[in-house]
Amino acid sequence: MTRITKLALSIAVLTSVMLPSAARAADIEGTVIIKRRLTKRRVTAPVGAYQRGVNVELPSGPGGDFLAFERARVVVYLEGEFPSHPATATLEQKDRQFVTDTLVVPVGSTVSFPNRDPIFHNVFSLSKPKTFDLGNYPKDHTRTVSFSKPGIVFVNCHLHPNMAAAIVVSPNQWSVKADASGHFVLTGVPPGNYTIVAWHRAAGFFRQRVRVAQDQASTVEFTIPLDENGDPKVVAQR
Repeated sequence: MTRITKLALSIAVLTSVMLPSAARAADIEGTVIIKRRLTKRRVTAPVGAYQRGVNVELPSGPGGDFLAFERARVVVYLEGEFPSHPATATLEQKDRQFVTDTLVVPVGSTVSFPNRDPIFHNVFSLSKPKTFDLGNYPKDHTRTVSFSKPGIVFVNCHLHPNMAAAIVVSPNQWSVKADASGHFVLTGVPPGNYTIVAWHRAAGFFRQRVRVAQDQASTVEFTIPLDENGDPKVVAQR
């Protein structure tokens, strides 16, 4: 057998081992249960403090189903330095608020911050995973920031104190926001034992252990508890 033939055979064997392993990946499917309001009403400055040129109506805050609003602010991800697929995401400044106010991206991703309002905005963060100040810029201009470390990055605007958002930079590709019903899915997770994390800005971190079996979806349920005073219980791990 020639050297080239041996090399081709080795590659074929390696491929046959790797492909079934990838095919046996499974999903982690779960539900976030929230029964009370978590987010306190945001205090804004008087209207006069916002009159910088063209008037823009201030956001009125969440309406309708406040529990759906809370569930959609929960980010779920796996702990650990596993493969990451950096993405490009957008966090708009529109109607004097960040849209969306909770964003999740895998480590290594880049986020753009376009200004959609007819007034100046500013985007900055003093968070440990990423500190930046993009300065003041007008409508239809944008700035970009890359996030090379995992963690929670809190974003604000120097010009409008009511504006606030959080960017969750997950340590790997398995991260997602729950939908309004509290449902979430992490797809294509290789078999193994993991720690799965749920994070809500007001309630903090909640962790569970989960086992992923071959070709078999795993299910997880997170209940974000509150004490009798309406405050998150101490089981929330920050």
